[in-house]
Amino acid sequence: MTRIHMLAMTLAFVAAWPVWAAEGDGLIASPEPGWPQWRGPRRDGISHETGLLRSWPQGGPRLIWTASGFGRGWSSPIITHSTIYITGDVGDELHVFALDTDGKQKWQATSGRSWKGSSPGARASCAYSDGRLYHMNAHGRIACLDAATGKEIWATNMLQRFGGRNITWAISECVLVDGPNVYVTPGGTKAYMAALDKTTGKTVWAGEPLDDPKTQRTGYSSPILLRFGGRRLLVNLALRAMVCVDADTGRIQWTFPKRTRYDASCATPVFHRGGVFYTIPTRSGGVFLKIVPGAGRVGVEKAWECGMDSISGSAVAVDGFIYGSGHQNTGWVSMDVRTGEERYNVKDLEQGAVMYADGRLYCLGEGGNMRLVKTSPRGFDIVGRFRLVENPKCKDAWAHPVILDRRLYLRYHDRLYCYDIARSVVP
Repeated sequence: MTRIHMLAMTLAFVAAWPVWAAEGDGLIASPEPGWPQWRGPRRDGISHETGLLRSWPQGGPRLIWTASGFGRGWSSPIITHSTIYITGDVGDELHVFALDTDGKQKWQATSGRSWKGSSPGARASCAYSDGRLYHMNAHGRIACLDAATGKEIWATNMLQRFGGRNITWAISECVLVDGPNVYVTPGGTKAYMAALDKTTGKTVWAGEPLDDPKTQRTGYSSPILLRFGGRRLLVNLALRAMVCVDADTGRIQWTFPKRTRYDASCATPVFHRGGVFYTIPTRSGGVFLKIVPGAGRVGVEKAWECGMDSISGSAVAVDGFIYGSGHQNTGWVSMDVRTGEERYNVKDLEQGAVMYADGRLYCLGEGGNMRLVKTSPRGFDIVGRFRLVENPKCKDAWAHPVILDRRLYLRYHDRLYCYDIARSVVP
């Protein structure tokens, strides 16, 4: 065999080698620019932008613009390719809106009925992929829209297709798009999770259902996608358990039972340093699970538990520490990922949603108070504050903050606010 032939075979082998073989364990990011899905590129609530204000002046950062007309809802915006996408319930319909970065509307479309049951309003954020927009309404209807025009390309109801039932406070899942697939969690008798072809909506795989019909129903959370030991894994919450499935087959890898008083599993799981953290409300607390390799399937081991019992605010993990707020058990806390040790617990601030950027936590309390917090495992140092909403009726400022291009976006029902958080001089 000549050297040329050997070189050709080597190059062919390298070209055929799976992408994951050269990549380490961790969250799998969307390839789209900006903030193209729920909680950002990796669904971890972390922005990698720099050059942001280290503290805020009295009254908060400069308000650039405000847009309104989005109806009722808690979905956070996504922003990609110079377009903002946001949803809201307007009258009897769920509306999807597209705006430019000056807050001017480009188009609006409808995607089925609004939710008028308990806590009426739109729930889920959109996801963007390859010029198309994906969204699931509170009734389990998932739609694919042309991102440039809002024209519907296909739609289906995942509950009807996979034998699922709606839940007390309605489907809230922000669908995940990766490669050719859209991943959904019907929690049905025919599949706990499923993959749909993102161009047609046809079923790619219908994963195994869970053994317990009460456990298998979908929760209010949204899945994360990660790589571990050469496998691509989806992790999400059922009503009474955390569930991990193989993203390429739908085969269940492990389940970890944990339930709340009202079966309200809401917060998106957080992956950090080889494990997954999740937290559920009504004093049910949180747990950190270490993922372990297995012969046929990966497994999981409980590393530690804690009292943090977030509802929908979730948490962020930064440099070995988890930050977030509780519902009844705790205030805002910092916990060591290795041990679960609680480094501090601040109980005089309202619970809320959190994201992280440039060494700061951005904390939106459910009562409408926005806080900028200097990250530290030793204390909770507030370096900026302002009130987004004056006296919200139900303490329901639940939409998560979004940061892109040194702008902070905050939503409260009908209105979207855009703030300038860039430092004037960036070293």
